[in-house]
Amino acid sequence: MPAVTDLVQLRTRAEGGRSEDRFRFASALSRSGATEEAYAQFLHAAKEGHAPAMVECARMLLYGIDRTVDVDAALAWLLQAETTGDIIAGYLLALIGVGGSALSFDAQVNARMLAAVNAGYPPALRAAAIHFGRSPDAGDQSLCIALLDKAAQAGDAVAAMLLAERLALGEGCAADPQAAAQLQAQLSAQGYAALPRITVPLPTGPASPPRTLALEEVLRPPSPQVLSQSPGIALAPQLLSADECRLLIAMSTPLLRRSRTLDPTTGLPIQQVSPEQQVRTSSDASHDPVVEDLALRLVQRRMATATGVDLLHAEPLIVLRYQPGEQYRPHRDYLNPGSLQRDRPQAGNRARSICAYLSPVLSGGETDFPLAGVCIAPAPGSAVIFDNLTPDGQPDPRSLHAGLPVLEGEKWLATLWLRQQRYRGF
Repeated sequence: MPAVTDLVQLRTRAEGGRSEDRFRFASALSRSGATEEAYAQFLHAAKEGHAPAMVECARMLLYGIDRTVDVDAALAWLLQAETTGDIIAGYLLALIGVGGSALSFDAQVNARMLAAVNAGYPPALRAAAIHFGRSPDAGDQSLCIALLDKAAQAGDAVAAMLLAERLALGEGCAADPQAAAQLQAQLSAQGYAALPRITVPLPTGPASPPRTLALEEVLRPPSPQVLSQSPGIALAPQLLSADECRLLIAMSTPLLRRSRTLDPTTGLPIQQVSPEQQVRTSSDASHDPVVEDLALRLVQRRMATATGVDLLHAEPLIVLRYQPGEQYRPHRDYLNPGSLQRDRPQAGNRARSICAYLSPVLSGGETDFPLAGVCIAPAPGSAVIFDNLTPDGQPDPRSLHAGLPVLEGEKWLATLWLRQQRYRGF
């Protein structure tokens, strides 16, 4: 947070009339939490033609930061900024396009991403690397390594974490344990813990042509295997790649908090009780859309598409970690009336859930549906999809399920809850 004296100096410079000084002042105000005044300053600079200020106005309108969400106005600012050659504006337009609502998920998404990659924008480099990392083509695998390395050299810690794992395992390159260890030592010195050792076979479905940035590949997930008709339960094997699993863990670890359970009547968090009484004993990280990047959004689009439900219906992504002895006792995902009234009731209840396994579990950690007679062992990259409501939209008590205790190792899981109606703005 900037010091008061710094803000005073920045304000004085901003009053001099230069849009760049006004932008710097607005950025400092935003970091200090004075978002309303920051928006006014960004807007002033944007109207003067300052492209980065246009991008910041768009962000605040897009995510409703201290104002009403206005996706159309946000798009207008981003499109104007893009005409000046602003790469971040194009990147954000690609991110919006992945949702397929405010903008189409078409060739322009790929073109905008490619421009950001060519400009060396680290989040774009990482997203492109993960895309090429799913390809069975040896050249694409090498390209994945090169892009991760370039992003890591630019300071992207998550890309460096993914690169360290590929170097250790020899994915897309000759195994180089020494280089992997050196890179991990650098990461550890910065507070980044090593990722779990994850291996997932490369996808076997239709692949894009080699060296082609075709992000619409996320719209072609493998067909789920039906395990139960009533309630509906299916398994999507190898839905996520090893890189995607690592991405979710790397981005979630700094956000982990002890999981909470909601009171079935009020919808409010239950006060802390003894471990024996707790319904869930995991830790979790909620990914607010305001901080998600394109790579994370592509993973969510892949997950939502596998369920047959539009990403716009999805609540924020939740990533959970279960350590030995931790579990989620039998429960149902559909919302009770109190919870539903507190969180966008117009979106309806949770119609469907998808839970993607991110890490191997040495023992335990199965997802058990006791009333359906289905029990699924966690396998990295695979996902279980199940209905929470009956065909007529009523809560289905047969959807009862549990995350059985982890006996050895740890379990990482990514969950999307998909509502009956639209939940997200774009």
